[in-house]
Amino acid sequence: MKNKGLGEFEELVLLAVCILKDEAYGITVKNEVEKHSGRAILLGAVHITLYRLQDKGFLASELGGNTKKRGDRRKRLFTITSTGLEQLQEAQRIRQNMWQLIPQLKPSL
Repeated sequence: MKNKGLGEFEELVLLAVCILKDEAYGITVKNEVEKHSGRAILLGAVHITLYRLQDKGFLASELGGNTKKRGDRRKRLFTITSTGLEQLQEAQRIRQNMWQLIPQLKPSL
C-alpha cells in the first residue's frame, strides 16, 4: 500500500473519528483528542485536519440535520473510509515494530 502520509495529529484525529462513530464532527473530535492527548487543541486546526484527511481519501463526510440549539445550522459528520482504516492499521504496525526494536533501556545513574 502506498503511504500518502499520516502525521501524528492526523492520526489522533482519525482515531477520534473512529471512537466517536456517528457523532464525529468538529467540536466532538476536538474534545476527544484533548481528552486522550492531554493537550489543548484549536478547533480551527481540527477542521483543517478533517478536511485534509477527507481530501486524502481517509475520511468521508455528510451533512447531518439542523437543530435549534445550533441556530438551525447543520453539522458535518465524518466517518473513516476503508483507506483511512488501512492507514491507521499501518501506522500502528510500524510503531509496534519499532518499539520492539528498542534495546532494553536501563536508567543511567
